[in-house]
Amino acid sequence: MKSGHGAFAQNPHALREVREKNLEVAIGREVRELRRRQRLTGAELAGAAGLSVGMLSKIENGVISPSLATIQTLAHALRVPLVQLFSGYEEARGCMHVKAGEGVETERAGTRAGHQYSLLGHIGSNNSGVVVEPYLITLDSQSDTFPAFQHEGIEYLYMIEGLVDYRHGERLYRLEPGDSLLFDSDAPHGPEGLVSLPARYLSIITYPQKA
Repeated sequence: MKSGHGAFAQNPHALREVREKNLEVAIGREVRELRRRQRLTGAELAGAAGLSVGMLSKIENGVISPSLATIQTLAHALRVPLVQLFSGYEEARGCMHVKAGEGVETERAGTRAGHQYSLLGHIGSNNSGVVVEPYLITLDSQSDTFPAFQHEGIEYLYMIEGLVDYRHGERLYRLEPGDSLLFDSDAPHGPEGLVSLPARYLSIITYPQKA
């Protein structure tokens, strides 16, 4: 598939710098790195922050947990935003493994008769600001046909089995096994024609996290 937008903005294989899993060590390393970058001695930074040289040394070596007030004072002395001192910390990242057949049977708002939704995983609050809901949807001879779903976000469909005429807005798409459809889910959409049943497809819905 060719894209009219040139190279992708992100390299999916790129690695960020290694981050520290211990918060105190992460803060200490960042303080020391910023101090050295600004060519300050330990005594100079300690004086500017109103700390003893011994206390600064303990902070830089990650052997004590500085108070928020102390971190704020150090950030001010180093002339950087407070959050920068936390930049080297690696927070836990969510991951969920769902074995075949173990998805949670559920109903989404607006679910119609005969539409079986199997939720394949869920990660709650996260740093990306994006919620992702992957579903395995099964349609059979009793399933409703309708182009009536509308919700915020982006949706991706991947056809696994069967044959479905799927509507998005004013257009109708014939989905066969191996086909995919990526669309703005704010437009009316849904399976309008069930050509060959049973039909199964993967639906991945993404939308912004609520504040």
